Amino acid sequence: MNDAGESDPLAGLSTLADPVRRRLYEYVLRQEGAVRRDAAADAVGISRTLAAYHLDKLADAGLLATTYARPAGQTGPGAGRPAKLYQRTRDELSVTVPPRRYDVLAGLLAEAIDADDSGNVRAALLTAAADEGRAAAAEGDDLLDILRRRGYDPELVDGTIDLRNCPFHHLVERHVDLVCGLNHALLRGLLAGRGEDPGRAQLAPRPGHCCVVIHDDGAGAAH
Repeated sequence: MNDAGESDPLAGLSTLADPVRRRLYEYVLRQEGAVRRDAAADAVGISRTLAAYHLDKLADAGLLATTYARPAGQTGPGAGRPAKLYQRTRDELSVTVPPRRYDVLAGLLAEAIDADDSGNVRAALLTAAADEGRAAAAEGDDLLDILRRRGYDPELVDGTIDLRNCPFHHLVERHVDLVCGLNHALLRGLLAGRGEDPGRAQLAPRPGHCCVVIHDDGAGAAH
């Protein structure tokens, strides 16, 4: 915390310098829901006590969120104390030196696009997003690696690529249609640039995920 009681993003990110802490953080991020200390400890091969110490440090730095819950099916006076659980936070930390406020610029541009009744500016944005996706296709041969570098946190589930993070999370809270359309256009452009069917990228909004999923070839794809 700084003197104003706000989180210090540089101090928060420096928390990840410890290799054990980084492994715990990455494990929690890969999980769909909140995780217990013992599960995290087993996953990275350390003691529960050490895992609890590092997980709490990550939570104190604002990198993880915490909740409390009893194990499923255990209720009433004899169920014991609720366990502390850890999960990815909806907040984000960003550091620029010297300080820059690109988020403010992005918000202003989004407001201007939404205010354009002609739709011309929105159409130009979607074209630019598709062009950006096609350019991203040249970054490598592995689609998951490209998506990972672009901040989508992809996970392959039964042939479908689930995008577990929206790179434009804070904007999407106020400009859902705009950001979802941008993501859709960018990912379609990425697939097209790789010579693949852009119809594999489909809108499928869900809480805590990107609004787009990428289906396997022929699995639910539609133009």
